[in-house]
Amino acid sequence: MSAIPPLHAMPMVGFGTYLISNDEVAHSVESAISVGYRHIDTAAGYGNEQGVGEGIRAAMQNLGLSRSDLFITTKLWPGNAAWGDAPKNFEQTVEACEHSLKLLGLAYIDLYLIHAPSGAEQRINQWKALQHLKQAGKVKHIGVSNFTEAHLDELKNAGEAMPEFNQIELHPWSQKPALLSYMAAHHIHPIAYSSLVPLSSWRVAPGQASAKTEQMKADGTDSPFQRMAEKYKVSEAQLLLRWGVQKGYAVLPKSTNLERMRQNIDLFGFEIDAEDMALIAQMDRGDGVAWATGDPRFMG
Repeated sequence: MSAIPPLHAMPMVGFGTYLISNDEVAHSVESAISVGYRHIDTAAGYGNEQGVGEGIRAAMQNLGLSRSDLFITTKLWPGNAAWGDAPKNFEQTVEACEHSLKLLGLAYIDLYLIHAPSGAEQRINQWKALQHLKQAGKVKHIGVSNFTEAHLDELKNAGEAMPEFNQIELHPWSQKPALLSYMAAHHIHPIAYSSLVPLSSWRVAPGQASAKTEQMKADGTDSPFQRMAEKYKVSEAQLLLRWGVQKGYAVLPKSTNLERMRQNIDLFGFEIDAEDMALIAQMDRGDGVAWATGDPRFMG
């Protein structure tokens, strides 16, 4: 089992950059850092690492920050044979990390993740490559994303060190208790993405596809989360994000609106009471919906 850092090594609230274009993301990242975000999350698959790097450098210069003040996550796109995209081998994984470092303009990445378990027969080689990159000082921490218990067992049964983190879709409608129990037993920290799925405003713009059902969309227009938010005098987004933080998950809200950026990081002035937490625990609907192709835990 790998030695893992305490969770405080990663800020509990990070800034997500999925669906922010490379042309727009530099301004968004610089703005996010200016209002207090210190963890920035991107991925090779987002196509915006270059812009993220530009935003990081601008913020560091304008705010007088050092590299060690920030925690930067990016992800390997592992390939997916089902999409006609050959899974990367060991050498290609190392090359992909080097390319991400070049685009970001960074000497090292704080956390490097395998984006999905779609590497099939190359999954073990990809994980070996991440361990090599950590030993070489290219990345400080390594992990996976969207891996199930079976994928994690595959690493363990191969005699490999276990991941430090698993970034998965987590929100009241997709709570994944069995996976989280497995991860806790193996000291794998959860990072939550798509925390705001229950919002009626989540991914309504053209080109923002998901597997969210029509019933889910309808349920978001008059939800118990709205009433809870009113009770705590916060936004519905703040309530959903606070739920994640209160459960011990790092969260990654994304917004290009400066005021919402401020709201989304302001999660520590209130606490959801035990009664409401128990109510939310009963709202689980199963698999994630953030990927239009279905929950990526079941790739490969």
